[in-house]
Amino acid sequence: MEYSILKLSKTAGISTRTLRYYDSIGLLKPLRISSSGYRIYGEKEVSLLQQILFYKELGFGLEDIRAIVLKPDFDSLKALEEHREKLLAERARLDILITTVDKTIDNETGRNTMSDKEKFEGFKKDLVRENEEKYGKEIREKYGDKVVEESNKKMLNLSKEEYEHWEDLRNQINETLKEAFLTRDPGSETAQEAARLHMEWLTISWGNAVPYTPEAHAGLGNMYVADERFKAYYDKEQEGLAEFLRDAIHIYTQNLSGKTDK
Repeated sequence: MEYSILKLSKTAGISTRTLRYYDSIGLLKPLRISSSGYRIYGEKEVSLLQQILFYKELGFGLEDIRAIVLKPDFDSLKALEEHREKLLAERARLDILITTVDKTIDNETGRNTMSDKEKFEGFKKDLVRENEEKYGKEIREKYGDKVVEESNKKMLNLSKEEYEHWEDLRNQINETLKEAFLTRDPGSETAQEAARLHMEWLTISWGNAVPYTPEAHAGLGNMYVADERFKAYYDKEQEGLAEFLRDAIHIYTQNLSGKTDK
């Protein structure tokens, strides 16, 4: 089946202007141009447009989308399966939030009394799911499924007070790290305090799943720089912050293990 640009725009729910733009940047070329000069799209182009719109919905930029869908080894079936998994995860996330809101409404109207743990349950599960979606693959490859599952279980079982302490530590790390970065010295007292706070935050995050060791801590610091998504989390505040934290962690862990720089 073939589609004119107008018919495809109505079917896909996007403007003809957008389709023309995709053509101009080489993202979605029409199958052919009719004798009247109109763009005509075939089934292959429609499938490609579906992939483009899926990735846009997931927050990818057009340059990133083009790099993905136009790769010679792009597997459309695998991409659809991955899209499905992400959509299921998003549906589950929304279901948790809806349940939490319903319980909160019941609590506010006196129909039910929520425990502190219940109040935070939805938000903690949301946090775990977001971390899984963003970093799950890399973390599981590095530490294994069992370790990650146990760490997630630890997070979900945190009390209100424990969760607030964990969140406070995370905020302290970010603030202390930004202050330390101004010194440009990862060995400074402030930078080492940021590394210490990070160690404390890490032991709560890992729980008993990963016994804390200086080597494991340093390895995570390396991942913050090696993986673009981890790096972007810190560098969004200040370019170079991820590398600065890694270096501060390395100095901190070397001191803990009695090592010195060579």
